[in-house]
Amino acid sequence: MVDRSQLMRGTLEGCIVKIISEEETYGYEIVSWLRDYGFEDVGEGSTYPILVRLEKKKIISSTYKESPLGPKRKYYFLTDMGKEFLREFETTWNDVKNTVDRIMKGE
Repeated sequence: MVDRSQLMRGTLEGCIVKIISEEETYGYEIVSWLRDYGFEDVGEGSTYPILVRLEKKKIISSTYKESPLGPKRKYYFLTDMGKEFLREFETTWNDVKNTVDRIMKGE
């Protein structure tokens, strides 16, 4: 049986960066977007460590902002390195996707 979570884990980092590139956002909202897009098994426990790792790599940065529902939220945004990372991820993803598609179609 194919382990979907293992397959998706490799692409999750790039998908999170893409979501953040669309608009400054916070962790729980990122998890919600991921689930809406089809990462049903993704939760805070797997997303927050990725956010920490991306921030350490300077791909994203963060700032705290007031929340209407309680304590301040940590909002994430892309850095210049993050924009470059996203361009490289999209290129690499398309290369891998095209290769797998050709193999699956028997080309």
